[in-house]
Amino acid sequence: MGVGQASNCRVRLKQVRGAPAIAIIGCLSLAVELHNKGNELTLDNLEIFVLDSLSYLISARPTAVNMARAAQELGHFVHQKAKHEETTPESLRESVINWAEALLDKDLEDNKSIGEHGACHLLQQVGQDKVTVLTHCNTGSLATAGYGTALGIIRSLHAMGRLEHVYCTETRPYNQGARLTAYELMYEQVPSTLIVDSMASLAMKEKKISAVIVGADRVVANGDTANKVGTYQLAIAARYHGIPFYVAAPSTSCDLNLEHGRQIIIEERPSQELTDINGLRIAAPGIGVWNPAFDVTPHELITGGIVTELGVFPPAELKAALIRAVNKSLMNLS
Repeated sequence: MGVGQASNCRVRLKQVRGAPAIAIIGCLSLAVELHNKGNELTLDNLEIFVLDSLSYLISARPTAVNMARAAQELGHFVHQKAKHEETTPESLRESVINWAEALLDKDLEDNKSIGEHGACHLLQQVGQDKVTVLTHCNTGSLATAGYGTALGIIRSLHAMGRLEHVYCTETRPYNQGARLTAYELMYEQVPSTLIVDSMASLAMKEKKISAVIVGADRVVANGDTANKVGTYQLAIAARYHGIPFYVAAPSTSCDLNLEHGRQIIIEERPSQELTDINGLRIAAPGIGVWNPAFDVTPHELITGGIVTELGVFPPAELKAALIRAVNKSLMNLS
């Protein structure tokens, strides 16, 4: 079923997860639709099709801001292109496809910058020859175009020979840590251990954790961060144990339109993700279920900093840094 038809479908299946990957796959799915349609649409109808498809894609996963930002930028790009007299349906179609494909290279470049900035900052802050890190959910190549955000920092530390060990949580109820992060760590031959979510505080106490590094689905203007549910309690535990808590995210995950985390829409997932395992019911029939996919970590608990491709910033300085980067980009274009 194509993107343009999907608005008639009421089922939400988590086929893609990871904020950067959601935006990339969403735009690439639109590119595939346009490729398959050939030249059957007029210029006006093509613009309408693109804008309607982007609107649906935003509604599919509301918490992660990357898809909304990509949709806004691509929508503006299409609108401007369509106004030019020399634009044809074929040239507009090819322009959209090229725009979507360019997201892959940009995301990979940003991830590697995040990895380098985060690794260097962490090593300077903790003053240890080798560090032990705890991470949550999946933030690696399987959640991005490649390399990863929080897992990108871990990969950079490992490449430097400065990583002692990684502890990754299973990340219930969808088990992204057990299914995906553990796989990536083993594939990269990173020394690592899988733990259950409820073991994290004990690990901080007993396993000499140097830092907690997580990803983000949305970072708002004051630094409050929405990420996979369970992140908030990790930040509280890290604060108690005096362990630096880092958020790693590209600038595309930052939403300066929202002032604080209470404004973030939190997606709630089907109850079966919690009550069933591989289709087998494990919970008592009739039990109520509350299954938010994300929680919001207050900015004051992000003690290590927010790591972006632009550098590492205290939450209070993030907004100004992003505005400076945007202004610099606009100056370069002029």
